[in-house]
Amino acid sequence: MRETDFIGGFARGLSVIEAFDAANPRLSITDISRITGLERATARRCLLTLAQLGYADYDGKFFSLSPRILRLGHSYLTATPLPRLLQPFLDQLSEKTGESASASVLDGNEIVYIARASHKRVMSINLNPGSRLPAYCSSMGRVLLAAMNEGDARGVLENSNRKANTPNTKTTIPDLMAELQLIREQGYAVIDQELEIGLCSIAIPVRNMRGTTIAALNVGAQAPRVTVDEMVATYLPVMQSTRDMLAGLLL
Repeated sequence: MRETDFIGGFARGLSVIEAFDAANPRLSITDISRITGLERATARRCLLTLAQLGYADYDGKFFSLSPRILRLGHSYLTATPLPRLLQPFLDQLSEKTGESASASVLDGNEIVYIARASHKRVMSINLNPGSRLPAYCSSMGRVLLAAMNEGDARGVLENSNRKANTPNTKTTIPDLMAELQLIREQGYAVIDQELEIGLCSIAIPVRNMRGTTIAALNVGAQAPRVTVDEMVATYLPVMQSTRDMLAGLLL
């Protein structure tokens, strides 16, 4: 891409939108400037533009994203056939396993949920299409990282905030790289209460007809009800069967 093709103002506006998250739903101009590194005047113009266009609300001090911002994510979900294609298969998978089933793609050092069939709520947070989780400690994230070459996967891990969510969470680069190698060898990832106490999950890659991993799908369950070994024995074959049915549909 030529330097003249890059629109700096547009890029700055996107960085302002991305500054809002669950921990920062309401931000001032000073907050945005600090988070994004933009000059205060630039942050102010971006925020006021978003407010003028209806993408943000402004109470005179704090800004917050408005429901209109959902149009941006909805555009991806409606324009991309993958979520629509996966949804009925996830519905069947959830019905067969009696657990929630999800699909996600990798975005930087996070996974983004693109489809979900919720059978039971097994996490303290509510997950829907558009929800994000860290890749390093989620089963789908590890599957997607394992599909990358080692250098790229290591780069993602090194740029991740690898905090210990629970006493079980693997956070060191050597441990995580070893885990990714194991996933490559066995073809699936399991998480035993690393993301949240009480939650186990198992994930496998979804590949297109060229053999490229384009997404991951998983099944999550409550740890007191099912062990990791039981998940592998019971859920993995059903998940693999679901993936096999998908294989001929993904170009």
